[in-house]
Amino acid sequence: MNSNPLHITKESEFIAYPIICYPILKERIWGGSKLKSIGKNIPTETIGESWEISMIGDDVSLVKNGAYQYTSIDVLIQNFPDEILGEEIVSKYGVQFPLLFKFLDAKTDLSIQLHPNDALARKRHNSFGKTEMWYIMEAEEDARIILGFNQDSSAEEYIQHLENKTLPRILKEYRVKTGDVFFIQTGTVHAIGGGVLLAEIQQTSDITYRIYDWDRVDADGNPRELHVDLALEAIDYKAKETQILYEQTPNASNPLVHCPFFRTNFIPLSGQVSKTKNARFYVYICTEGTFEIEYENNSYHFQAGDTVLIPAIMKEFELKGNAKLLEIYI
Repeated sequence: MNSNPLHITKESEFIAYPIICYPILKERIWGGSKLKSIGKNIPTETIGESWEISMIGDDVSLVKNGAYQYTSIDVLIQNFPDEILGEEIVSKYGVQFPLLFKFLDAKTDLSIQLHPNDALARKRHNSFGKTEMWYIMEAEEDARIILGFNQDSSAEEYIQHLENKTLPRILKEYRVKTGDVFFIQTGTVHAIGGGVLLAEIQQTSDITYRIYDWDRVDADGNPRELHVDLALEAIDYKAKETQILYEQTPNASNPLVHCPFFRTNFIPLSGQVSKTKNARFYVYICTEGTFEIEYENNSYHFQAGDTVLIPAIMKEFELKGNAKLLEIYI
């Protein structure tokens, strides 16, 4: 499929509207079928991830709606960087989309893993690091996640438990429910437990160090690759609180995570909210319900599972409906 069906050039006039993209679905050994519940047309029963807006490697999102349908997001940004991202974002990140948005469905436990910080990722992989946050959308009874150490640890203690296959003993578990929020800074050892569907907001990076995989093997009897040596220097061995408690004032942008890489708010929408923003892109993730965005006398309808990109040039618009929204910007 032509990724630039309109033959867009830098001389073209940008058409502003709320943009959604086709999901990029990822089959995973731990994946399931819960993504159906948020409108994803999954081809198998082991889809673990839906990448909603991506410019990572060959995983470049295609626009699903409106004038730019079937146009790749990189073509749009290359030709309209200021209109989509905003001048300030372009000056900092260049002509690339600086965040990655996903939904993850863990039917079984993910591996225990971590992500390097910017400095280490740049040195080793010529990549950004991967600071991220999770919003729990669904959780089965007794579902859990693992985040960090339950008390300050060390490389020596970590290696000892890793060799003895007792690593989970020194890690912190959280029982989770819908609406729980967690902030995962780089270096934090973590895993999503089985029975959890969540929304993930992260830096544009796909660098992961897998350190323990519950002794699983693939269909051929082979264990998955681990990155124990790479992880040693990247791990943060300090215990820290990762769960975020937050207000839920209706029709307001309630702060969740505000960090150097992104800011995320929670909006319990019930009615109508007028939004006025500066010239930078916003993204809205609908975790429940349905809503509309009204812009210049046009109305655009969205539902749970939609991840909506508001171009920087759209400075005033209305949110209407009954929904739970994550509002993200830089």
